[in-house]
Amino acid sequence: MKIRGTSLLYLSGIVLLSFCAGIFVLRAKGQAAQSESHITVYLHGRIYTNDPAQPWADAMAIRDGKIRCVGKIDFVLLECGGNDPSTETIQLRGKFVMPGFNDAHVHLGSAGADMLSVRLNGVASIEELEKRVADAVAQHKEGEWITGSGWDHTLWADKKFPNKQELDAVAPKNPVFLVHVSGHVAVANTLALQHGEIKLDTPNPPGGMIERDTAGAATGMLEEDSAMSLVSARIPDLKSDQRRRGIQMVLADAARNGVTSAQDFSDWSDFLVYVQLKEEGKLTLRITEWLPFLEPMDQLLNMRAQGGTTDPWLKTGALKGFTDGALGSRTAAMLLPYSDDPSTSGILTNDPEKLRTMAIERDKAGFQINFHAIGDRANHVALDVFEAVAKANGPRDRRDRIEHAQVLGPDDLPRFAQLKVIASMQPSHETTDMRWAGSRLGPDRSKGAYAWASLLKSGARLAFGTDYDVEPINPMRGLYACVTRELPEGGPAGGWEPQEKISLEDCLRAYTSGSAYAQFEEGKKGELKVGEYADFIVLSNDITKIPPPQYTKTTVLLTVVGGRTVYALDPSSLQ
Repeated sequence: MKIRGTSLLYLSGIVLLSFCAGIFVLRAKGQAAQSESHITVYLHGRIYTNDPAQPWADAMAIRDGKIRCVGKIDFVLLECGGNDPSTETIQLRGKFVMPGFNDAHVHLGSAGADMLSVRLNGVASIEELEKRVADAVAQHKEGEWITGSGWDHTLWADKKFPNKQELDAVAPKNPVFLVHVSGHVAVANTLALQHGEIKLDTPNPPGGMIERDTAGAATGMLEEDSAMSLVSARIPDLKSDQRRRGIQMVLADAARNGVTSAQDFSDWSDFLVYVQLKEEGKLTLRITEWLPFLEPMDQLLNMRAQGGTTDPWLKTGALKGFTDGALGSRTAAMLLPYSDDPSTSGILTNDPEKLRTMAIERDKAGFQINFHAIGDRANHVALDVFEAVAKANGPRDRRDRIEHAQVLGPDDLPRFAQLKVIASMQPSHETTDMRWAGSRLGPDRSKGAYAWASLLKSGARLAFGTDYDVEPINPMRGLYACVTRELPEGGPAGGWEPQEKISLEDCLRAYTSGSAYAQFEEGKKGELKVGEYADFIVLSNDITKIPPPQYTKTTVLLTVVGGRTVYALDPSSLQ
């Protein structure tokens, strides 16, 4: 539904436009397009500012894409142009308003590609996976690649990885490559393995593994990027129009879920699409793009120069590196073997000494560094690297981060605060993983899993996200995880490892101002206060007053970025 410039009813020279079950927009008749001096006033809302000095407000005024005033209605009307006849006034009718979510960890490019491929999220059996692949084969020519992602073998009765024979049965003449929901393992059929030239004598690449049967033949399972890329590198790139179409679908998904900023790790080709959309005025999400840690230094400096570091809508940010895999696929690097599979303790995907040397060099060039680390061994390695960097290059405001930080040893947990390392975590992973995480980790290590409360108590800073498209981008799932640590359908009673639950307020801060701090943008976004970006959302429920199971049933009615409405729910969907 178009909000601005749509006339539904003229009353006494005022255009009245209603939407979303009682929110009303009033505009002076004949108003021209918004100018630099244009003011929009939002009245009669229940506005959660996330500002500790003024947590709640009734009204706010927006000008030039930023918040000009926020507070009581009389103050906003009298002091911020609310009585000016050229002012646009939006009556919120008591609706709940909060800062837009800043997702601290997403993969927009792969999410866009997945929008155009076989969607396997939630498939309940290998038979269902085979059916979806067969349906895709019917829509492709012989020899064309079939790609997909999102399958999760832990949902299946036997909990076994799929194999090439099962894919060959439904796709004998098309190469098939399907990525696990974690993004750290994939399965390929025989034709795809042939494209990757994976043979009996093909060695495991550094930091990865080619799963083999008792005869030494590849089963089709490839673990970690170095092994997966043997096949994935042979998949033809998306055409430019396909890439753009997928990304536009992803941007719409973000807006629909109230996400106004995202910290992204995608291909440079995806970043160039964001640039194009920004130049056309079609970018609806603030994006900070991470660069690949392992790229040569001259290439990183060139990418930073090209992408910039200051634009409020689109810029480059931290370097993203990897230390291990994922817990679900048992490739997360653990200090001790997995409790449910003593034959493995996971995979370190990069040599710690190599990471240390490269990190010192990149830190000296002024880069912020983010390391993916899930297992307790991987987190220990990442923290050691950050400690070595600070010792080598001296003190400065680095805000280095560990992405995920899912399993922490008791000695490493306090090091986040001591080293001023940000824990960038994804609460929805806990509710997804808890079905099997306890058996992977055992009772002792489980106490250091998804340890939000312990990290906060230690003085560490949290930044929350979703890891989209590993998980849906909907932040409400994360809010539910924060305060319950229960499965979506409920239970276990009191939550899994309930001592690590945190309050809704702490969770909201981590998803907004905490994520802003993690990208050096505190004071610019994450709170609804004077001078910050006018990035906010209107919800169907006041989430501070409803029970946690209602969080995931809460709908975004309106998403505003920089004072511009980028999403409004069709009123018919509320009827």
